[in-house]
Parts: sequence; structure tokens; C-alpha cells
Amino acid sequence: MGDKKASVERNLYLGLVALSLAIFLVANDFTAFSPALPVVEREFDSDITTIQWVINAYALVCGVLIVSGGRLADMYGRRKIFFVGISIFIFFSFLGGIAVNMGMLLLSRAFMGAGSALIWPSVLGMMYSLMAQKNAGLAGGLIITICGIANSVGPLVGGFLADYVSWRWILFINLPLSLVSLYLCFKVIPADAIGVPKEKLDYRGVVLLSSALFSLLLAFDFVVDVGFKNYLVFGLFISCFFLFCLFLLIEGRESEGALIPPDVAGNKSFIAAACAALLIAQFFYAGFFFIPQYLSKVHGTSATVAGLGLVPLMLAFSVFGFLAGKVYKVVGAKLIVSVATLLMALGLYMLSHIYQDSQYIRLVPGLIVLGAGIGLFNSTIITFAISVVDSRRASLAGAIIFMVQIAGGAVGLGLNTTIVVMAGDISYGIGQAFTLNAYLAMLSFIICVLFIGSKEEKS
Repeated sequence: MGDKKASVERNLYLGLVALSLAIFLVANDFTAFSPALPVVEREFDSDITTIQWVINAYALVCGVLIVSGGRLADMYGRRKIFFVGISIFIFFSFLGGIAVNMGMLLLSRAFMGAGSALIWPSVLGMMYSLMAQKNAGLAGGLIITICGIANSVGPLVGGFLADYVSWRWILFINLPLSLVSLYLCFKVIPADAIGVPKEKLDYRGVVLLSSALFSLLLAFDFVVDVGFKNYLVFGLFISCFFLFCLFLLIEGRESEGALIPPDVAGNKSFIAAACAALLIAQFFYAGFFFIPQYLSKVHGTSATVAGLGLVPLMLAFSVFGFLAGKVYKVVGAKLIVSVATLLMALGLYMLSHIYQDSQYIRLVPGLIVLGAGIGLFNSTIITFAISVVDSRRASLAGAIIFMVQIAGGAVGLGLNTTIVVMAGDISYGIGQAFTLNAYLAMLSFIICVLFIGSKEEKS
């Protein structure tokens, strides 16, 4: 009996290691390129509006497809979909590593995003299944802690590799880690039951939403060169609006087959969490992108030092993400996310006072406050969102929140990049962008206070 219990515990720990490693891989790839982008920019003779797509191609595809990944995981089994996703991730990590031009790199990053869209909701569902319902807050804290560690290590490793080996190894290093995660998952995590095999994917919804977001990002890209009054830019904004309206119309008619099913879309607590997450997402990637850009282009630091510049933010992110999981059941979601949004608004306001001659040490308090707010918010909002829907929708609920965060972050990065480039001076532009983001954080605070419940109540 004791041997059987020990075997179960061993498989549990190995399963958590396998899933944690997968979370680490996906999260690491969002930040590892941040300090290396100036190096890639020089190698391919590119510019800041194009180089942002190394992050945005990955983020946008992942963000738009992640809900479909959640539906597939619930329909055909999380373990099976995980295997498909990590296989795609491995192949295109290798292809991106051998890229001969910017187009090949961006294409590889887009397909890596597709792989991540299958990996992420599958891992979330399996992680929450491995841990008892009473430990949901702990599971959320563990996930965000791993994300925080991955995001912290990403800029350090990415900067070091770009300086001393090659930025290409940021992608090559994914191969052995992915294979270890794949092997452990295959060995110790049993196949899960198929939830709703007769459901269909809303392919039209995916295409329309993808096209709408891509049109918006492309408009931000072009506006830097030709201005807002250009017919092409105006047409792209109109296309985005039209496609998004068409998406909402089709979603309303699809009923159970919709990208976001009625029982989830009609859950007021869940929608409030998604709206708050969307506003916060607008500046998440911008911080990772612009702080290294500022250090590299204004202060002339190496990629390694630029990566080190993000450490205060990321350490605060991971520490407070873990703490949020610990206190979730004690104080409830409302208090945590309300405090978190206030901290983020304060951190962004502090960072908005950035100038050409600002010393790095003056940025550190703002980075710490911002990181603490992000850690508290992300851990709590994910756990809350999953807790207020039916347990059969766990993967889907987590996927929708991540879609909002990732796709919203991609749009936010595009918007922030436009603000920075049009300002002319990078320091002044970053300050302007962070000021706008501080107001968005305050708007999220209002939503959290008014609409996020203190208790986990399914509606």
C-alpha cells in the first residue's frame, strides 16, 4: 500500500515537473528576445516597427488561436493536444534558429505561437486536474511563479546568448527542454477523458478575429511612416472595425459552437475578469520591449546588461505571483486585484518620468512596483476566471483569459510602438506611452472594484 502511494506521489511530482517545464518554455519565449532584438535588428538590417513583430508574431497567433486550443483540449483530450502542440513548437523553433532572413524568422515565430496555443490551455487543464480543487489558488500561484521565473530568466539568457554565442540559440535551446517535457508527460500523465467530442470549432470566428487584430496591428505599423490621414491606414482601421463587428454577429448565431460559448460569454464575473485583463494587457509586453530598447539605444548597453535591466520587474512579478496564490483563499480575488491594479498604475506613473539622461537606478523602484502589481493580478485573475465557470470549461476559461492577455498585449505593443516612434525621441516616447498605460491600469482598477467578486461564485 505504501509503495503504491509513493508511486502515485512520484508520478504527481514528475507530472508537475513536465507541465512546469512546458509552462517555462512558452513563457520564456515571450521575453527572451527582448534584449536580443537590437542584435537581430542589426543582422537583418531592420527597424523598430518591423523588429517588434518577432514578439508580436508569436504573441498574436498564440493569443488568437489559444481559445481554439482550449476547445480542442476539452474536446479531444488535453494530453493528446499537448503532444501535437509541443511537436509544432519543436519543429519551428529549429526552423527559426536557422532563419536566413527576417521573413523566415517571423514565419517561424508565428507557427511557434500556434504550437503554444495548443500547449498552454492543455497544460493549464492538466495542472488544475493534478491538484485538488481546494488547491486551485496554489495551482494558479505555481503557474504564475513559473511564468515569473521564465520571464526573469528569459531576458538574461537571451541577452547573454545574443552577446556571446548567437541570438539563434534562444530558439535552439527550446529543443532539448521540449523533448524532456514531452517524454515525462508521456510517461507519467495518463490520457484524460474526452469532454465534448461532438462540438465543432468556430473556424469563421477564428479567421475573423485573427484578421481584425492583424488589420489593427498593421495599421499601427503603417501609421509611423505615412500618418493617420493616409487612405491605407484609414482602410485598415475600418477593416478592423468591420471584421470585429462581423465576428460578434457570427458568434451570436453560433450558440454552443461559438468560439466563446454562451454559458461562458453570459457569465458576468468571467466577463469582468476578461475586461480587466484586457486593459492590463495593453502594457505588459511594452515594458519588456522598451526597457531593454531604452538601455541599449540610449545608454549603449550590451544585450546582456539590457536583459539584466528587467530583473527587478521579473523578480517582483514571480515573488508576488506566488504570494497571491497563498493568500487567495484568505482575502479573496477582489482585494488582491484591486491592490494589484493600483500598484501597476503607480509603477507605470513612476516609469513615465524617464528622460534621455535618466540613470537606471531611478527606474528600479518603478520596475519593482509594476512587477509586484502584475504578479498579484495575473495569478489571481486566472484562478478567479477558472473558478467561476463550470469545471468542464476549465481549459477553455483559462485559454480565453490568456487570449485576452496575449492578443491584447500584442495590440498594446503595436500601439505603444507607434506612440514611441512618432514621438521622435525614444525616451520621451516611452514616457508618453507609459503615462497612457497608467490611466488604463486605473480603469482596470474601477472594473475590479465594481465587478470582481470576493468569493468564487459560479453564475
